[in-house]
Amino acid sequence: MNCPVCSGRAIGKVGVEQYYCWDCCVEFTTQTDKVVVYDLAEDGSLVAWNDPALTQEAPSAAVE
Repeated sequence: MNCPVCSGRAIGKVGVEQYYCWDCCVEFTTQTDKVVVYDLAEDGSLVAWNDPALTQEAPSAAVE
């Protein structure tokens, strides 16, 4: 198995269909039709690369 980001082969299994790349330090899951890549946040949580929160600015106060 190769990493979907860097094509490295230093892959470790961390859960069911969940892997970690030691070369580029990302975690990813495999499903039948897609691969989801995650960054590890400072608090240890996973943040998906295609997470809409990554592309949005910080929440602002609602104006009504």
